Amino acid sequence: MDDAPGGDLTIVIAAKDEGRTIGPIVAACARLAAEVIVVDGHSTDDTVSAARAAGARVVEDGGRGKGDAIRTAIPLVTRPITVFLDADGSHDPGDVPLVVQPIRDGSADHVSASRLIGGSSELHGGFDEFFRLAGNAFITACINRRFHVRLSDSQNGFRAIRTEVLRTLGLSENLTTIEQEMIMKTLRRGYRVSEVPSHERRRAYGRSHVHVARVWPRYVYVLIRDLR
Repeated sequence: MDDAPGGDLTIVIAAKDEGRTIGPIVAACARLAAEVIVVDGHSTDDTVSAARAAGARVVEDGGRGKGDAIRTAIPLVTRPITVFLDADGSHDPGDVPLVVQPIRDGSADHVSASRLIGGSSELHGGFDEFFRLAGNAFITACINRRFHVRLSDSQNGFRAIRTEVLRTLGLSENLTTIEQEMIMKTLRRGYRVSEVPSHERRRAYGRSHVHVARVWPRYVYVLIRDLR
């Protein structure tokens, strides 16, 4: 029922080889939402069984990346608000009510959790982190200039969006570039985007699946394409 706590929410989690963290994350999300969908990227560990045991519906993506996983989930969502968060333990499910509140109170259609105003335990200390921060800042500044908004973080995967808006966007990216695509297409269609602070924790185990040196040309291409 939509009038139950979290009855208006579907939480979507893209996961690949996150068996050590996915169970507790799904369990925490299940207390906040009517449904939790985990989109598995062909994991070779126990991600699928752990997610199902914790109460998630699990589906498999096409094996092309995080954007592919997000696009796989969109037709399956049944609730008015869709929340996306990561499977690596860097996002706090306890912040979900904070992220969805501007949508619930009617002041926004798409809300991004900002690490730039909420802080990050991960984005510092090395050249990879420096380039990720610099790239994020550049892309976000271009978005702000083009659409006359004042955002701080266009790349965080933790966000909420009205499901009916999400389905109008025609998302096409297969990689993590889908996050900036989602913001730019929301703004281009005249919908409202806002931010709330959320602290990003260091991933609990393993290494990020994103390799900046390999994907940065795609970020530039998508930026130019969707700023038009």
